[in-house]
Amino acid sequence: MHEHAILLKNIFCLMTETDKPTLSGADMLITGKTIARIDPTGSIEAPKGARVIDCSSHVVLPGFVNTHHHFYQTLTRNHPAVQNAELFDWLRFLYNVWKHIDDEGVYTSSLLAMGELLKTGCTCTTDHHYLYPRGFSGDLMGIQFAAADKLGMRFSPTRGSMSLSRKDGGLPPDSVVQTADEILQDSERVINRYHDPSPMAMHKIVLAPCSPFSVTKDLMRESARLARAHGVRLHTHLAETRDENDFCIGMYGKRPVALMEECELIGPDVFYAHGIHFNDEELRILRDTGSHIAHCPSSNMRLGSGICRVREMLAMGINVGIAVDGSASNDASDMLGEIRNALLLQRVEQGADALTARQAFALASENGARMLNFSQVGRLVEGWAADAAIFNVHALPYAGSLSDPVAALLFCGNDHTTDYTIVNGQVVVDGRRLVGVDESELVRKANAISKDMLAKAERKEEV
Repeated sequence: MHEHAILLKNIFCLMTETDKPTLSGADMLITGKTIARIDPTGSIEAPKGARVIDCSSHVVLPGFVNTHHHFYQTLTRNHPAVQNAELFDWLRFLYNVWKHIDDEGVYTSSLLAMGELLKTGCTCTTDHHYLYPRGFSGDLMGIQFAAADKLGMRFSPTRGSMSLSRKDGGLPPDSVVQTADEILQDSERVINRYHDPSPMAMHKIVLAPCSPFSVTKDLMRESARLARAHGVRLHTHLAETRDENDFCIGMYGKRPVALMEECELIGPDVFYAHGIHFNDEELRILRDTGSHIAHCPSSNMRLGSGICRVREMLAMGINVGIAVDGSASNDASDMLGEIRNALLLQRVEQGADALTARQAFALASENGARMLNFSQVGRLVEGWAADAAIFNVHALPYAGSLSDPVAALLFCGNDHTTDYTIVNGQVVVDGRRLVGVDESELVRKANAISKDMLAKAERKEEV
């Protein structure tokens, strides 16, 4: 029994690594889950039974890696009440909608978010689900992995947590937080059940106390120790807004980075979402500890949070990845669009050369893979994971731009959908459609669940 094979034939433009020249007219052979061979001369003969995809009109790139998201929020996108709200007010309103989510909502929102990501070139993602409403009895991580497997996506979700409710001085309502014991016990369970430490795993686990304003210091410290005992990554929101910095100073007497140091939630196994409001000394601490930043440009613009100092971080050697965040603060899971926004947002303050197209793609591929601890993901090289995003650039929006086909994907275009997305050697977007689900049915179901959740929240408010 031979492993299945896919031959990408006569590729118009192949970017194998972001710091290497592109190839034109090359062939790439995928066998099983990995890249078997790349031939710059385009002379690979298709093995018997292989699928051949003509890529003579296409740019082929390493699949993108999304380093921060909240899948369940796809069900509450674009709500009029918070279209113009900053983070804390936005959260206070939406917590009262989100507390009505159930198993079906988690599954459907996960399919929706990952479906959008796959269709915009993302092949590996995390998710930060920190909301465990009272009465939710399902295996939340298991539900999410089932959705990822149905779509064929490489997935490293976080077991998020909140333990500090309003009555204790935190932001979330009592009905969506858990006790530290519940959180730590379930964290250990999901690591033991789902985590695969291998370099090209399809399933990994991260532990992720939500934020300094929704978990206790003890829980942050205990989560860090538990993660390190099992060799898994750590994640939290940090320095997203000035309000958060003020909250940390008011509640703990110190700024967020100093709080992370006290709670042992810092280091080369830790990645922070947002990281906007760091001072110079804090950037040096991040560099010296090897901590990573998941940059969320669209969300940061949408909520008016500020601009992350990405150019300076990169110059210092801090590893930065790209994240769509949301989806109620973006409000999309458009990964190619996110890379474009990362490119443009740095230029607002830092000038026209602040971030190049190649740098932006590096953030979105190999940097993200390093952050999530996938050591053979993020480049299209022989022996590495066969994760590829394939875009047709011989189309109206790209006409006149093909002097640099890779950069054209960021500077030009009005449709960020791949023709094909390949994950782990499987075609998961085929002819611009998801293979794993009926898209029309998914849209119908997501809209129905969204409507129901919003109606429940309104009824509760009237009581």
